[in-house]
Amino acid sequence: MLYFLAELRHLWGPLRLFEYITFRAGAAAFTAFLIVALLGSWTARKLKQMNMQAASRYEGILPPEMIDKEKEKTPCMGGLLLIGGVIISALLWMNLTGMLSWIFIISTLEFMIIGFCDDYKKVFLKQGGGISGKAKLVAQTVVAVMTVFSLIYLPECKKLMLDVNVPFMKEPLFHGYIWSVPLAVLAVVSSCNAVNLTDGKDGLASGCMIFCMLTYSAIAYMMGHKFFAEYLNIPSLHGVGEAMVFGMALIGGCIGFLWHNCKPASMFMGDTGSLALGGALGTFAVVLRQELLLILAGGVFVMEAVSVVLQVGSFKLFNKRIFLCTPIHHHFEKKGWTETQIVVRFWILSGLFALMALASLKLR
Repeated sequence: MLYFLAELRHLWGPLRLFEYITFRAGAAAFTAFLIVALLGSWTARKLKQMNMQAASRYEGILPPEMIDKEKEKTPCMGGLLLIGGVIISALLWMNLTGMLSWIFIISTLEFMIIGFCDDYKKVFLKQGGGISGKAKLVAQTVVAVMTVFSLIYLPECKKLMLDVNVPFMKEPLFHGYIWSVPLAVLAVVSSCNAVNLTDGKDGLASGCMIFCMLTYSAIAYMMGHKFFAEYLNIPSLHGVGEAMVFGMALIGGCIGFLWHNCKPASMFMGDTGSLALGGALGTFAVVLRQELLLILAGGVFVMEAVSVVLQVGSFKLFNKRIFLCTPIHHHFEKKGWTETQIVVRFWILSGLFALMALASLKLR
């Protein structure tokens, strides 16, 4: 919206700044941070007044001795503030004339709605299970399919959507919708659930998301810059720089949320926030044609999701458990790590994974 102030640069020179993606990206991050950080305390009080505590969140999932009774008093659904701040910032600072900007905004909102419905049943209606796992997976898949086909029908994205790129390889490994579309849908749904599984400790998911989104925001900037795209031999995509603005808004929102979500958290984001963040991350990977890079850039999220898959598979097939408890952060909790140790060490891992993902662009 504020992008159009650049049209008035002939009246006042400094207004030309609103043309520059780097300026708008920084402003988007700062705006989202301010909205979430300043409204966080008020939101936490309101959620508590509405009895939005996260009671029974882990009941039936974790052993009783691992359930922190104090955390059950912490209000949930803080994702409404987090995603709300991100969307407001994006609407203010993105160039909304391109459909790519709206795909990011709409898909994130759709995943937020899925998470909100789940949280509403669990937290407000006190139905511990929330939406069934199958129904949630179907809803996520429908949104992912809609997002992927929206990109295919965009003239600027249509050709790129044919390619399946692999980290450390210069040329696409596969070419054709028969490969790219299923992978794209899988990437979005997997990312959505992986971030959701990671959201189990104060500040864990939002902190890891900052590092991962920094990686994809940097790639979006380079893809939108002809010189960098040619130098790194990555596809150039007109208008993809706006993805950087949205990515920085997400980063600013996550930093603002950490202000209130660091231990001891005054509120949790709930599925409302985690599904939206995961969906946005998956959408980034698809738009930038770097779905497989998610395995590296989102290494912590992959660890969390794979630990659950391995644990369930091992128990069903051999009646044995690989880990003491899953997702894997609970394994380390049972090994004696404190919550702060788990969160900070996983943040360090996330930062290292992000650096390796960026290095993969050059080491090809």
